[in-house]
Amino acid sequence: MSTNYLFPYKTRWLGLILILVHIPVKLWWDARYPGGYDHNIPYVEGEVTPLFSPPHLFYIATTLMVLVGLFLIAFSKEKIEDEQIAQLRLDSLRWAIYLNYAILLFSLIFTQGGNSKHFLTLNIWLPLLFFILRFQWVLYRLNRSAKPE
Repeated sequence: MSTNYLFPYKTRWLGLILILVHIPVKLWWDARYPGGYDHNIPYVEGEVTPLFSPPHLFYIATTLMVLVGLFLIAFSKEKIEDEQIAQLRLDSLRWAIYLNYAILLFSLIFTQGGNSKHFLTLNIWLPLLFFILRFQWVLYRLNRSAKPE
């Protein structure tokens, strides 16, 4: 993986800030509106809920905060970016895609109705999360084995 396509190291912190800001904002929203995203929209049978209603805009904003945060964390350079780190990054990305599609196939086979919608929503950010976790774990193991005892 060419480092030309990676963000600078410091953007990792911006991504972490976006995710950490998302948590209290989401908790506040859930405490204020315990009914979920469709809290204030009167439902009339046969009508479609408005596309740019406040709950939908909040959902878009919070989802984008998490996605951009995870994207910046996942694709920012390490302090020392060499060929071994690039290989670990590529291997972690491969395993993240494998795991994500295994979960997606399992959920599509064994869920029905509204439950499958939640798995598809999770599928938006799960590959990035799997990639970050695996890459950091492998990097941690590599650094731990390289330390003199």
